[in-house]
Amino acid sequence: MLSIKILGPGCANCRKLEQIAHEAVAALGIEAEISKVTDMQQIIAYDVLKTPGLVINEKLVSSGRIPTPQSVAEWIRAAG
Repeated sequence: MLSIKILGPGCANCRKLEQIAHEAVAALGIEAEISKVTDMQQIIAYDVLKTPGLVINEKLVSSGRIPTPQSVAEWIRAAG
């Protein structure tokens, strides 16, 4: 199963990114565990300087912006 992490303090952008991740997973029809990481020490451990961050299978694929649903779906496909 795919592991997807949303890195951020829980701001509006973080929630938007989480929503996009859920939509991408549903559109692809795959199973994934989507979790939120709000602890700043853990976020910094991923080398994220600006939130929100998106980690797929422990690989940082995006930070500091909200990617398009198409981009997220492509990253999920590539990781799967």
